[in-house]
Amino acid sequence: MAFAADAARFPLASLNRSHADSDAAARGPAPRPLIGGITCALGAGLLWGFVFIVPLILPEYPPAALSFGRYIGFGIIAVFLASADLPRLRQLGWRDWRMAAELALVGNILYYLFLSAAVQRADAPLPTMIVGTLPVVIAIVANLGADALPWPRLLPALLVTGSGIALVNQHEIGLAGAQRSVQDHFTGALLALAAVGAWTWYPIRNARWLRENPGLASGTWAVAQGLATLPLAVVGMALTGPLWAMGGAFDYPLGPDPLRYIALMLALGLCASWLGTLLWNRACRLLPTALSGQLIVFETLAAFAYAFVWRGTMPGASALLGITLLITGVVLAIRAFHTSQQTGAGH
Repeated sequence: MAFAADAARFPLASLNRSHADSDAAARGPAPRPLIGGITCALGAGLLWGFVFIVPLILPEYPPAALSFGRYIGFGIIAVFLASADLPRLRQLGWRDWRMAAELALVGNILYYLFLSAAVQRADAPLPTMIVGTLPVVIAIVANLGADALPWPRLLPALLVTGSGIALVNQHEIGLAGAQRSVQDHFTGALLALAAVGAWTWYPIRNARWLRENPGLASGTWAVAQGLATLPLAVVGMALTGPLWAMGGAFDYPLGPDPLRYIALMLALGLCASWLGTLLWNRACRLLPTALSGQLIVFETLAAFAYAFVWRGTMPGASALLGITLLITGVVLAIRAFHTSQQTGAGH
């Protein structure tokens, strides 16, 4: 078992976990892990929602500059945070760092590269709503695993969430139709689908790794991913940067508004990347992957709200109904998990 191997790597954490498991068994099913996991997922979603707006704030910056700049910021912050977490970081082995690098490449750099390109090409609403299918996609894929919820309990939540996404998509495509060309919509949709693929893999693989390594602290793992991201982002910036500057089209590396660019990249690195990752890691520990996948809808709702605030408009009736269905889907998913937790069928 992974837990036995990690007991040697993280003896104190494993001992604490053993006591915690004994206490939990004595108390019986308790709602605190559920509430804590939902709260962490909500916090992560609110922070991640901001990443949809930054490409609109910096429309003159290439998507690669936004992706690599954000994760250079994340890496720099992780270097500072690592000094306070060196004992635990030194306990990580080669397999841990390799996994951190894989998660950093796919879930961080490639995901945001695709997303920022999609937002700049098709505006925020369409990519937001395509990426908004993640709660359904991840829940379905995750529910094929060992920690599956019973399908009859999960399907109502998936159907309601899917209906909400469809309604909001219909509203947003119609709204943006007069502002972007068909080619822009098509290209933006393809890029957003690539982002969906990257972020379907990331949370499932990340949750599995955390469960295989129960002694690995959420904060330590967030810092490790930041450290693994830094060299990838620096290399990506160095390789692609000269392409942006060809013909004098872009003032490499900081662009036309250096102070705003640096401030936003550091803010994304600190809030969306480090703190969002930390909160999500904790949610993954407390909740089954099928449920945590559903709770990514918090990111969708936050991004949707931020986009309308940025545009200074209000959603229409169909969009509001879609939002209501999205929230209802989350509530149904939480109830399905809670019922399975009480009956012992959810694990």
